Amino acid sequence: MEIIEYFSTENREHWLSKIKESDWGAGRYLYDLLKSQKLRSLVGEARVLLLADGENLVSFCTFAEKDDIQPTYLTPWIGWVYTFPAYRGKRYVGKLLRYAETLAQEAGMKNIYISTNHQGLYEKYGYAFFKMMKDMHGEDSRVYV
Repeated sequence: MEIIEYFSTENREHWLSKIKESDWGAGRYLYDLLKSQKLRSLVGEARVLLLADGENLVSFCTFAEKDDIQPTYLTPWIGWVYTFPAYRGKRYVGKLLRYAETLAQEAGMKNIYISTNHQGLYEKYGYAFFKMMKDMHGEDSRVYV
């Protein structure tokens, strides 16, 4: 398994096509944002982290200045966390979470945030519920730190 940063790889089209294969609506939205080069206008400075098994995409997530909780003073955020069905249950996404945490530490950030409606997923990786916040659509979202 290897972690690849989308904006740093020479093989972006390949990885973009793999993100598009996601069976998750938000994954396809991320694909659209990357394809149209609009991700950074939505979430600010961003990195797209890919966990690859050879040419196969295992998991992906973003590490960004903002996420769907806007406006907010909280930063940075992990977003668009996804693992392909064939790889689920093996905690592979934890590799990406740890990598994002290292990026935050290197940037001098004390905390990192995740906005989600899931309960019981991020706790397995050491995240704690922080508080409920409204997302950009006015919906309640659980924020973890």
